[in-house]
Amino acid sequence: MKLYNTLTKNIQEFVPNNKDEVTIYTCGPTVYSYAHIGNLRTYIFEDILEKTLNFIGYKVKRVMNITDVGHIVSDADDGMDKMTLASQKEGKKASEIAQFYTDAFFKDMNELNIKKPEIIAKATDHIKEYIKMIQVLLEKEIAYQSNGNVYFDVTKYPNYYELSGRSDENNLVGAREDVTLDKNKKNPADFALWMTNSKFQNQEQKWDSPFGIGYPGWHIECSCIAIKYLGEKLDIHCGGIDNIFPHHTNEIAQSESYLGHKWCNYFVHGEYLNDKSGKMSKSKGEFLTLDLLKKKGYNPLSYRLLCLQSHYRNKLLFSYEALDIAQNTYSKLKNKVDKLKENVDISQLPESNKEYINKFKNTLEDDLNTSNALTVLYELLKVENISSQEKISTIKEMDKVLSLSLLSDNANWLNKKEKEEVEKLIEKRTEAKQIKNFELADKIRQELEEKGIILIDTREGTRYEVKK
Repeated sequence: MKLYNTLTKNIQEFVPNNKDEVTIYTCGPTVYSYAHIGNLRTYIFEDILEKTLNFIGYKVKRVMNITDVGHIVSDADDGMDKMTLASQKEGKKASEIAQFYTDAFFKDMNELNIKKPEIIAKATDHIKEYIKMIQVLLEKEIAYQSNGNVYFDVTKYPNYYELSGRSDENNLVGAREDVTLDKNKKNPADFALWMTNSKFQNQEQKWDSPFGIGYPGWHIECSCIAIKYLGEKLDIHCGGIDNIFPHHTNEIAQSESYLGHKWCNYFVHGEYLNDKSGKMSKSKGEFLTLDLLKKKGYNPLSYRLLCLQSHYRNKLLFSYEALDIAQNTYSKLKNKVDKLKENVDISQLPESNKEYINKFKNTLEDDLNTSNALTVLYELLKVENISSQEKISTIKEMDKVLSLSLLSDNANWLNKKEKEEVEKLIEKRTEAKQIKNFELADKIRQELEEKGIILIDTREGTRYEVKK
């Protein structure tokens, strides 16, 4: 297994600390709003990583945090607390906001066939761990108190810029808000560990501590959660490329200063999903959520396929035209597999084809090359000297990683009468759209969705799938 390691800037062989178990920490969502599809691309790549490691024989222990504290979003003492804003907008407590969007996030993960990590840890459940780490860093004089707040002194950690490749000079040239705004810091690049004195004076989420009543800094939650559940030596830390600096940079500094030794061997980052205007975000343009794509008639697994067609370290340009192509490709792929299944007893499959399994495994071991892995799948479908039974058995193994539900029944879940009823409603919806009665069309789509039928509009017409 070879992975690109952001820490070394090279593709290198993966060697875990313990040959019996790989430990992975993945940064989870900040749950004040829905995840957008750019966020979800990162979770798809992390899912492929975990499943690939399982596929090649490793046992994996993976932890994901849930950031349910609104102000843990940057080091800048500016703007508004995002959890407070959501609370005011929706008339709910911060805890209710966090739970609602946590549930929505895991619903998205389920619909994208992303495996739920073994351990899910909420930031608000680990205040004691943050306090303990901060106290140790203060005792070591690596952290300091200033105007009621506690900061990490980056000058006390010599390799601070190793992960990002930055320097003090280009850091200041960039004029990042969180570097320049806080006048309580000794050094512009120092970062907050605990805040008691900030402009966020009235937020709901505050805790008592030896440093005063306040809240933890942005970065400390991940360090403490990872160490608590995965031990003092971590194999792989994942996240989006935007996490490299300052988030993962600061995690390394505080973790290694606290532990006194190297903390994590491999940092693996996924690239941005861009739209035509640039990096996807929640603050500009149409807020692209998975639910929005579904309402527009797209199967969530078509989006997963779109992501798998590109390497996780390459920027991916999102457009509805690209998603249309991916959806059409997914539909054709499912149809090919369905035809293979027609005369195959799924309960009594032969062994998978070792040649194609090895080819498939080799592509994934090459820094998770999912595009080439899909090519191997297409080659298998075309080859003529392998039986349908053996092909299906091999596809079943491949789909343990691809997770495209290639062998699941869709329309076949319905009996003849149910199919006829669904098809009549689809025809009625098509007629409604033709006369621009979109209210009726949406009503029919919603009625079918409540029955577990997802409509998928393509250039060839409307097809449907039954939810799992």
